[in-house]
Amino acid sequence: MVKAYTQEHVYKHPWERVTSASWRKFADPENKRTLSHILEVDTLSHKLDSLSGKLYTTRALTIHAPGPWFLRKIVGQDICHCVESTVVDAQSKSMQLTTRNISLQKFIEVEEKIRYEPHPENLTGWTVCRQETSIRIKPLSALASMAEKVEQRCAERFMQNSVKGREVMERICKYLEAESGGIASNFH
Repeated sequence: MVKAYTQEHVYKHPWERVTSASWRKFADPENKRTLSHILEVDTLSHKLDSLSGKLYTTRALTIHAPGPWFLRKIVGQDICHCVESTVVDAQSKSMQLTTRNISLQKFIEVEEKIRYEPHPENLTGWTVCRQETSIRIKPLSALASMAEKVEQRCAERFMQNSVKGREVMERICKYLEAESGGIASNFH
């Protein structure tokens, strides 16, 4: 069984600002308090393809395992290691992040895809964020008998964390907007 859901959010900020905010969301101490489930973020690779102009980045994320307390009790650990692969195409103005768990795979598979693109109704001023998440309990794991309940609780936790992530992104976008406004006003 697979629990899947999609969310869409419109940032009333240009694509360049939103994608800049995405890169900064794990760095600021205030954001770390809001996103307390993210324990560590390490960049594994960073490559710019000079022919296509695309930026490819891979990061390792260590997170406090999502889901209910009994899930952490059954699997015997409360952290999960994930890999986030990001492709930024500045020419077409698209940024796609794909995150998958690499630990706990014998119990659960989680994949999250986030895509940022200019909003079709306001290409220069707004950015649409589409998030797709799928959660699948392995059929022969210790969690199989309660798979539906575990998937639902994990989905609820992911949705709560998504709200926190959007709050952080909005805060960073407003900071970047103020920062660029301050710089621009100094040149007049």
